[in-house]
Amino acid sequence: MLPTPAIQNPDSGMETSLPNHSPRLAGAKRDQLATPADVAAYLGVPVKTLYQWKYRGIGPSVHKVGRHLRYRWREVDAWLDAQTSYDLTA
Repeated sequence: MLPTPAIQNPDSGMETSLPNHSPRLAGAKRDQLATPADVAAYLGVPVKTLYQWKYRGIGPSVHKVGRHLRYRWREVDAWLDAQTSYDLTA
């Protein structure tokens, strides 16, 4: 597991550590491929749900790297954008 980065708290002047699911930390890792755990935390769903979506063909695009599943962040965001487009004028 990667060490948790520390940041300077402007209010108290003390260092605090960011949790692994912090938006600041996630933004720094956006160039890398994401693991199912990364994507599940980002979407707020269990990892098991991602596996079910993959099986049904309804989730974000997933790629196999050896025997591991990996996601491209831009594809996750594109899938998420497609899920949120609906008509409110009904």
